[in-house]
Amino acid sequence: MSKAEFDLDGNASPIDEIIKAVEKSTGFSCKRVNTEGQELDVLIDGDAKAFAERDYPKGILQLSAIDKRVLRITFDPDVVGARAVLADLFGTRLRLAVCRISPDLENGQKHVRETAWFTLASAALTIPVLVLAWASVPPRAIVYGSVSLALATAVQVLIAGRFYASALRALIFTRVIEMDLLIVLSTTTAYVFSIVAFTYLVTGHPLETGEFFETSTLLVTLVMLGRLVSAFARQKAVESVSIRSLQVQTTTLCDADGRNDEKIDARLLQYGDNFKVGPDSRIGTDGIIVTGTTEVDESMVTGEALPIDKSPGSPVIAGSINTSGVIVVRLTNLPGNNTISTIAAMVDEAKFQKAKTQEMVDIVAGWFVPAILVLTLLTVVIWIAVGIRVRLQGTSEAVVAAITYGITVLIVSCPCAIGLCVPMVTVVAGGAAAKNGVIFKTAVALESARKVTHAVFDKTGTLTAGELSIAEEIFLGANLVARPVIFGLTSNSKHPVSMAISSHLVSKGIKAAEVENVRALPGQGVEGTYGGRLIRCGNTRWLSLQNLPEARRLLDAGLTVFGVTVEGVPAALFGLHDHIRPEARRVLAELKKRKIAISIVSGDDAGATDAVAAELAVPITNVRSRCTPGDKQEYMAALATDKRVHTLFCGDGTNDAIALACADVGVHMSSGSDVSQAAADVVLLRPALTGVLVALDLSRAAMHRVSLNFAWSFVYNLFAILLAAGAFVNARIPPQYAGLGEIVSVLPVILVALQLKWFRRDY
Repeated sequence: MSKAEFDLDGNASPIDEIIKAVEKSTGFSCKRVNTEGQELDVLIDGDAKAFAERDYPKGILQLSAIDKRVLRITFDPDVVGARAVLADLFGTRLRLAVCRISPDLENGQKHVRETAWFTLASAALTIPVLVLAWASVPPRAIVYGSVSLALATAVQVLIAGRFYASALRALIFTRVIEMDLLIVLSTTTAYVFSIVAFTYLVTGHPLETGEFFETSTLLVTLVMLGRLVSAFARQKAVESVSIRSLQVQTTTLCDADGRNDEKIDARLLQYGDNFKVGPDSRIGTDGIIVTGTTEVDESMVTGEALPIDKSPGSPVIAGSINTSGVIVVRLTNLPGNNTISTIAAMVDEAKFQKAKTQEMVDIVAGWFVPAILVLTLLTVVIWIAVGIRVRLQGTSEAVVAAITYGITVLIVSCPCAIGLCVPMVTVVAGGAAAKNGVIFKTAVALESARKVTHAVFDKTGTLTAGELSIAEEIFLGANLVARPVIFGLTSNSKHPVSMAISSHLVSKGIKAAEVENVRALPGQGVEGTYGGRLIRCGNTRWLSLQNLPEARRLLDAGLTVFGVTVEGVPAALFGLHDHIRPEARRVLAELKKRKIAISIVSGDDAGATDAVAAELAVPITNVRSRCTPGDKQEYMAALATDKRVHTLFCGDGTNDAIALACADVGVHMSSGSDVSQAAADVVLLRPALTGVLVALDLSRAAMHRVSLNFAWSFVYNLFAILLAAGAFVNARIPPQYAGLGEIVSVLPVILVALQLKWFRRDY
């Protein structure tokens, strides 16, 4: 990814000094990452760095120079709009700079370009050396040797010099022996030995082997070629699954009625804007349709296979495609903070998480280079002995031959393939999952989902659609509480039951009363005060209404019962009905087919929970009703006592947050609360249980490719090192061609991971 992230302790040292230290020890350019506000890159008619030192106008959070003429402005969009920033906020009209791609893609492209230039330069310097060494040219050994020495020196200093810096930096600052050290040792050995041989030639005492500058130069060039191919393949793999590519660059600004069209850069959208979307056009950012009806294809963002009907009042999301009618959309989220940005941020976060498999890889890779150094020394010693004792060669000839074998072993071995096995799959799988409507928030979740043996589901909003309707309402006593008070308590709650009550009261034209001290109690209900009296709304168990005859009748009918009390006195009951998600039976049947046990835990009453369990053929022994968040946690903990059980919990509400965190894999339905989403390991972008199957299948496919990559890395390094060391009598790898090992070893790893790009499941 050409990117690293650091969490810094600002109290330990000034941030600027820490940044300099990081840059010095890693070789990366380092900058502070802004997490607040919106960013706008503008062109400055002068020095951007000097411009950034002025006082900040109201609404501006930060000014930072990107290069000599480009300034990045970070602003608060709630205070000032993007167009105002450009027009007059700084007393001069600014111009937008060229839109930059995401930092990871930009850095990757820069790395590919730099590697390409260095490879071309290395090839240009190497080709004359090869011609002088291999072509049929008049014998002028000293002249040709002098030219080859000059060109080889240029290659060693200008091209291979990067390897020296990287290897020394790793040794000094992180105490790690890296792949670059193998390249340094091998090319330096070939280069230095060639200088020694050329010196003997000039003094009139040529060695039997002569100089071989073509070995060191061709070695460097082939290593660079291998790194170029690998860098290009990695970059294309990352680009192909990047969700940010769905973000449009321009949009059509208009009035609410669709008039006064004006095409603008999407970065200049601001709150209060309306924009027009024509047929077969991608929607610029999240919003609500103001006028027009259409069908929208959201498959690229949520994985939803079929187009969705949209009309005034319907939400639309960034990156989806308007297929038919013309619509006018009122903006709800700016491009820098819309659905695409949110998904991309979660995917990027997962890329920086290490899977448990990666820990093993790190150990193997850490010992790989020292082991190769030992093998190289053994190879040199053995071939010196073989040359002198078996082949009856002179000492110098035997040493030279042994050194060529050692050089080949150093360079042909490749820990890069081992190091890329897991992270390459993680990057591609994360992008493929997002395009199928699933977000893995951690690499551990991607790794462990395939092991699930027990799936636990919440009921309301998960197995059921969460679209509750009022089947019956009962007011008790002498109207202790009025509908407006109930509305006032439930109007701000996102729980499906509260939302159903609120929608029901809205349909009756009820207006909410102002209830004070409103407080939500997860797994129980809400409470507040009105007219000095404590009003509570929630489940019958919390309100101790389960034995009330009216409540008992509703419970026996399999309804979800919502009660209201005033100072503990029963005041009202609502019986609610929900319907099971259409895909629930199919998904649970598939899980059972895979030998995965299923449980239902719900905060709802027993009648409603048992009815859903019976309809979905879930054993009553695996059903728990009237569960508080603590009860759900205890149930997950009880399952975890058996080390053979790997649990998955799927839920949506705030009361599911603890259970989501306790499960081996916590899956959050997209329509749920922000609290539960934060606790989950996997987020489903559309409220469909089929996403659970997608997550399990993608995990299995990803880890299968990790295994394939491990197997290839092992097989390659085993046979390559044996060939390089001369273990096969009639076959060996010439030292000058050993640099091709980078391509041969790494490219299959990338291609195997890239296969996940075409992963698709339509359940």
